[in-house]
Amino acid sequence: MSLRPVKHSVTLKGHRTSISLEPEFWAALQEIARVRNIPINALTAEIDAERGMERGLASAIRVYVLNWYRDQ
Repeated sequence: MSLRPVKHSVTLKGHRTSISLEPEFWAALQEIARVRNIPINALTAEIDAERGMERGLASAIRVYVLNWYRDQ
């Protein structure tokens, strides 16, 4: 896989936003959404709602993915 972040668009609160993540994080986020049986936009919205304003969305997603796999 590429080492460069890949940009994807998601919808949060009715607005499209772009998020840049490494392909491995996108794959993990998609897997988590599949296991939880929710759309990736819904999972991203949950992560966005729970993050503090001091943390960017891409960082919050990386931490969420890390914690998800740690808890497995």
